[in-house]
Amino acid sequence: MRIVHIGLGRFFRAHQAWYTQNATDAAEWGIAAFTVRSPRAADGLAALGYSYPLTVRGPLGDVEEQIDSVVAAHDGADVGALRRYLASPELAVITLTVTEGGYGLDSAGLPDLADAEVRNDLDALRAGATTAQTVLGRLLIGLEARRQAGAGPIAIVPCDNIPDNGQFVARGVTACAAHVDDDLAEWIRGHVSFVSTSVDRITPEVADGQLVTEPFADWVLAGDFPAGRPRWESAGARFVDDIEPWENRKLWLLNGAHCVLAFAGIPKGLETVSEAIADPECRRQVEDFWVEAVACLPSGIEHEEYRAQLIERFANPRIVHRLSQIATGATSKVQFRFAAVAERTLSAGRPATASAEAIATWIRWLGTSPDEPDPRADELSDAAASDDPVDDLVAVVSPRLAASEAFVAQVRASAGTRPIPVRTT
Repeated sequence: MRIVHIGLGRFFRAHQAWYTQNATDAAEWGIAAFTVRSPRAADGLAALGYSYPLTVRGPLGDVEEQIDSVVAAHDGADVGALRRYLASPELAVITLTVTEGGYGLDSAGLPDLADAEVRNDLDALRAGATTAQTVLGRLLIGLEARRQAGAGPIAIVPCDNIPDNGQFVARGVTACAAHVDDDLAEWIRGHVSFVSTSVDRITPEVADGQLVTEPFADWVLAGDFPAGRPRWESAGARFVDDIEPWENRKLWLLNGAHCVLAFAGIPKGLETVSEAIADPECRRQVEDFWVEAVACLPSGIEHEEYRAQLIERFANPRIVHRLSQIATGATSKVQFRFAAVAERTLSAGRPATASAEAIATWIRWLGTSPDEPDPRADELSDAAASDDPVDDLVAVVSPRLAASEAFVAQVRASAGTRPIPVRTT
């Protein structure tokens, strides 16, 4: 038992657990996995004896794999188990897949004190509590147990789609610790390494509960593992000095294209990625956005090969990846995928035509009153009610872009009619 994972969901079971299973030293690296909110996934895995089937679904057929790298599973509320694992010197790695919102941090990577659970946890931990509701509150309890046990350094490896996720979580964990105990914060600075990652494997939700993923898998990591790690590179992972270009490649080319397909495809009545990429106009818009995004990336990270792989992956009709799933939490996705490319393109002195069209497509989709939830719904509603909703909606995802009259004019021309987003909560 040398890895703890927090966030026992589909993606972890098809990605990090799969890489560990397929490493040449897999037998030395058992994983203890924790849920976040509900114990259901842990109970289900325990019922299977911690060994579960993974269906790798290609265009022509399935390959069944049995994954047994997870050797224990716990309700996230079982903080006592987390403390025991982290107090062991043999534990070397903590991985997380809890989504951006699951960290309880603001956009700067600092504790979101407007969140009652975050605020209550920090106050309670400062007063000596040994339980917590939030992911980082529980993690602090575990790290304090490790400090008290003198169990040595450890690596924390976030695997969520957040730019520079290692440093983002490092700021959050250290700041949370400083709210609780200065000695713990200082110990974290000296004993905890935060590894940044880029993760890529489409693992859609399937109605019958079957765990299904695509043949493609990618994992890029940058950072130190002071207590050791599995030989994940033997399963295809890559270790690099600079995560940013790899992270941006994935966020812009895969996730950005997914968003284009969702916002363009849903109003057409399309339901899945494979349907949307088969639509000539949707595909044209994706490829235009890719040209603009690739110009913002350094050479040498397989742009052409990766784009060809993406088309093949998107077109796989047997991976039922629903556009409505992609459109959930759309505002932050637009900020990090479309707006980020537009900002870099304009800074380089190039026209951001495709990015403007992508943002306009999002705005038009908002005008259809989508049902998909969005944590930033209040910002959208305020912007939509203004005298110039296009300008204000651009400002929601990028004040820098909103300050460019030419860019906003491009978005306005492409967006067309006034958007009236409703029921996004």
